[in-house]
Amino acid sequence: MAEFSLPKNSRINTRGKVHKAAPEASKVKKFRVYRYDPDTGDNPRYDIFEIDLDKCGPMVLDALIKMKSEQDSSLTFRRSCREGICGSCSMNLNGKNGLACTTAIEDLKGEVTITPLPHMEVIKDLVPDFTHFYAQYASIKPWLQTVTPNPGKERLQSPQDREKLDGLYECILCACCSTSCPSYWWNSDKFLGPAILLQAYRWLADSRDEMTGERLDQLEDPFRLYRCHTIMNCANACPKGLNPAKAIAEIKKMEAERIV
Repeated sequence: MAEFSLPKNSRINTRGKVHKAAPEASKVKKFRVYRYDPDTGDNPRYDIFEIDLDKCGPMVLDALIKMKSEQDSSLTFRRSCREGICGSCSMNLNGKNGLACTTAIEDLKGEVTITPLPHMEVIKDLVPDFTHFYAQYASIKPWLQTVTPNPGKERLQSPQDREKLDGLYECILCACCSTSCPSYWWNSDKFLGPAILLQAYRWLADSRDEMTGERLDQLEDPFRLYRCHTIMNCANACPKGLNPAKAIAEIKKMEAERIV
């Protein structure tokens, strides 16, 4: 269960550093960025970065790269593909989880506040610890499982069966949905959360997989599956436009149908 007592040195110090834009900059936007370095023992803080938008790319990730390259090289965040495919740059932008590489600066009004994904422990600055999240992903055995002899070639699937995977396989495991879910905040030690349950349904829906019963047995648990209360934060937060709540409802339906 969640612990509601804050750890030592967790209170945010609002007096951070201010990194000014060049005096000649005419189109300046302020970014308030969460900073935390466990090696110093200091409380987290918010630093202010002033960015000249005339000399910056259009996305939030472009601004972060400019901050790190030109203003403070110690700023730490994850990034990779810059195309909304890898999920590395997931973070909270003005109160909503999203990908820095696909979020346009112009869509964020006023001063932009950037923090790590909520609920997760922070390794440094904007980098959360995904260890538990990945362990939950491994627990659902996210690969094709079969018992019939290997056919010696690919296992065929009809176009109709393939369509059932649309809206599932596109998940990039960015954790935006899970970390926007109050049930996951409170019960992340037992509740698998929207992202992992969507991935679980991806294999339940796959006509080539032959371990449906075993997969449903593993999910049938008061906490692992049924902590979802269909709040729908997950669908609202997903940067790929997926609907984890619908996938969870389908799993619940499969669990109920096999009892009848």
